[in-house]
Parts: sequence; C-alpha cells; structure tokens
Amino acid sequence: MDATTERLVDFALRAEFDALTAETVRECKRRLIDTFAGAMGAYNEALSQKARAIARYYSRATGASVWGSALQTAPEAAAFANGVMLRFLDISDTYMGKSRGHPSDVISGIVAVGESVHADGRSVINAITLAYDVYCSFMNAVDINSKGWDQPVYGVLAGVLGAGKLLRLSREQMANAVSLALTPNMALGQTRQGDLSSWKGCAGANAARNAVFAAMLAHEGFTGPTAVFEGKRGLWDIVGRFEWPLPASSGSLHMVTRTHLKSLPICYHGQSAVLGALDMRARLRVQDITEIQVEAYREAVAMMGNDPTRWAPTTRETADHSMPYVIAIALLDGEVTARSFAHERLTDPAVVNLMRKVKVSESAALSAQYPESMPSRLSIRMSSGEVFTAEVRYPKGHAKNPMDDAEVEQKFRSLFREYGDERQCERALQGLWDFDRATDIGNVLKLFLPVIFTK
Repeated sequence: MDATTERLVDFALRAEFDALTAETVRECKRRLIDTFAGAMGAYNEALSQKARAIARYYSRATGASVWGSALQTAPEAAAFANGVMLRFLDISDTYMGKSRGHPSDVISGIVAVGESVHADGRSVINAITLAYDVYCSFMNAVDINSKGWDQPVYGVLAGVLGAGKLLRLSREQMANAVSLALTPNMALGQTRQGDLSSWKGCAGANAARNAVFAAMLAHEGFTGPTAVFEGKRGLWDIVGRFEWPLPASSGSLHMVTRTHLKSLPICYHGQSAVLGALDMRARLRVQDITEIQVEAYREAVAMMGNDPTRWAPTTRETADHSMPYVIAIALLDGEVTARSFAHERLTDPAVVNLMRKVKVSESAALSAQYPESMPSRLSIRMSSGEVFTAEVRYPKGHAKNPMDDAEVEQKFRSLFREYGDERQCERALQGLWDFDRATDIGNVLKLFLPVIFTK
C-alpha cells in the first residue's frame, strides 16, 4: 500500500469510541436525528418509492432494513435506498472545505453494515465519526470539484473505512477496501451542472452502496490495485499531489461537530439569502417589488445563479439549487418547505414573474469570507424607490450559529409527520437520543417500522 493509504488505514484501525468526547458523541447523535428526519420526510416521495423497488430485488430474510418499511435487503441495497431518502429533500448536513459535500451520505451505508452484523450503538457511532473525520479532512486536503469530479469520491472513501471498521477488517483487508472503493468510483461533476436530474440526490447514496460493497469484497479476500493514491495512474495523477495530514496517534478529529445543519430544504449556498428574504418579508409588499439583488460568494453564484436553468427550473432538483426560485418562494409564501417544489409551483406565473426580477452577482468581499462563513447580501428595491437590505453570514444550523437540541427535535417532528404519527415519532426520536446505549442497533431501527408491524 502507498503512504496515503497506510495513514488512512492506521487512522481507521486506531479509532475507538472511548477516545471520543461527550460533545462528539452528542453531535453524532444529533446528526443521526437530522439524517433520519430527512429520510422519513422523503419516505413517500416518488423517488424514494423507486429506490425501495430496487431494494426489493435483493430482499432476504435477514440483512439490513429499508428505514420505515418491513423490507429486509442486502446491506448495499439498503445503503442505496436509505441514502436516496436521506438526501432527496436536500435538508441533510453539509461541510465546506476546499470542496463541498454532504458527510451524512455515509450514514446509510454504515448503519446498514452495523445492522447486518448486529453492532451496538457505540460501535456505529465510532464508525460514523471516523467516516466524518475522513470525509471532511479529505475535503480540506484537496478540491476535486474544480478538477471535474463530484463529492461521492469523498463519500465512498469515508464510507468504506466506516464500514470496514464494523466488519473488523484486518490492516491488509482495509487497505484493499480503500482501493476497491476508490478505483472504480470516480464520480463526474456533471451531476451538478445544468438542468439537474434525480441523480443529484442519488449520487451520495450510490457512494454509500459502493462503499459497503467494497468493504464486503475486501472482507471476502478480494484485492484492489496497489498505490491507489500515489501510483502512476492513481488519484494524485488525476487531481495533483496533495498533503493530507492525519493524527499519528489515537484520537478523533471530531469533524462531526463542525458540519452545518440545514433549516431549509435547499442548497446550502442559498440558506443565508433565503433567511434574509424571510426576515424582510413582513416589512414589504411583494407586489411592489421592482428588483431583487442577491450578492453572494463565488461558489454560491456558480451553483445557484450562474446558469440559465436557474431562472427556468423544470425539476425539483434544479429548483432547490436555483437562487431566483428559492428567493421568490420565500417572499411569496413566507416559508420554504418540501411542498415548495411541487411541479405546479415551478410554472406558477407569480413565481416566474418574481424570479425575473432577481439578479445574482458575486461580491469579492463576500467571497473572501468563504468558507469560514456563508455570507449573502440581499437588496430589494420597491416601486417607491425604497430599498430593503439584509445580510446573513451564518445561517441557522451553521456550526457557528447552531440549532439547539429543541430545534433539531422540531425538525425531526415536522418531517416525521410525512411518515408516521406523533406517538411513533417520539419513540423513534428517543431511540436515536439513546443510540449509544443500544446493544444492537437493529432494535433502534425497528422503531421506524410501520405501525402495523409494531402493534
């Protein structure tokens, strides 16, 4: 194995639950609550139903659960189906380093493996925090997005180390798992360009699936290409050499404490601007608006306001990554929810008319603040000539403006309503808060079974 693989493998093998701080464990449980909230909120969506249909091809008597259903399937199939659900609403956590991504994408695969081996909650939390450390530090080390690659590259590597930890892979097996995950799974950045497809919300789920499969291959003795990072046709050869510092001794990077939760089901780059719009809405008459100017940092403009499709979204996936659309919805409705992206709203004349008044531009001063903050400045000009302004640097849920526990719980409850009743919601929520006490995480997942199966 090359030196980078060796450092990663040794870092993973050293990771132990007892080395985690109480804050890290609690923040991991908050991420679990946040992630399951998004999944259950998306349970009835058409794409979630299609993902479960795929999982049924692999159904079996034992294995891993498709959350919210009685279906047991192969761990890699569960990783995909659950991964699609947790990402569909675009309300899962995010992290911004040199690149950007959604670390909670790893959770569906790690939980699937954990359930299949009857792991306890502490072991699964340890695997998740390890995967978060790898995912986020990988993003801090190299920007693969600018090279044309997509965030699942981070996810498949982080996920395979978490899955391998639960499968108790040896040092040699773990090295092969890393290679078997990375070599065949370089994902194209075209996923997030132009008119966005359903794959936008599936790419991370696919990485989770492939991470599980790679770990299983290594467990059964499959070997992967050597020097996957530093070899002649390895990752360095594709994206350039980079330094990736990892602790030389036992201990977590605690990156799970630094990711940002979302208060709105939209691309994270639009959170600040929309929160500013919602704050201003009560002070103005929408019908009197003549111009809306959004100033933001470079990455926000590139993702949400630098393509003609963002002014004419035809899919939900494009709409929740459209600055004009989410600003228009916020001002018209006074809220942005999962229902804001119903197909009929995409062509609503009131929405389309207001979108035409939105202009998006980069501010060099705001770009200089990213990624430490996610700043946006909103200026709304009225027919009277009056201008309303708002600037938000740290949207609610940002690591420097965190949701408190009550807000995380409220997010869970509001999204769980799309799936089950209040009584089941409270049982499931408590099960996630007690996740580290579970002797078998399968017992926690049973709390998400349809009520008919729990009576």
